[in-house]
Amino acid sequence: MIRDEVVEDDGDDTRTHKILRALETACHDMDLAVPIWLDSAVRDFKRTSKVRFTQDAFIESIDFDSLEMHVIEEDP
Repeated sequence: MIRDEVVEDDGDDTRTHKILRALETACHDMDLAVPIWLDSAVRDFKRTSKVRFTQDAFIESIDFDSLEMHVIEEDP
């Protein structure tokens, strides 16, 4: 693991908007382009609340194997 970041969002927005905003925030903080949500990533995320973005999800070249995103806690 190269870097770990936690993004907290207590807003009243939808789950999808919170997830997209958290990804944008984390990528901005790590000086990365925001990856593209490929169909396989969307399916994995819906099923497990986690996703792994590999080089094929980034327009620019990345110098790491993958970027993982996990929802670690959610309101009921």
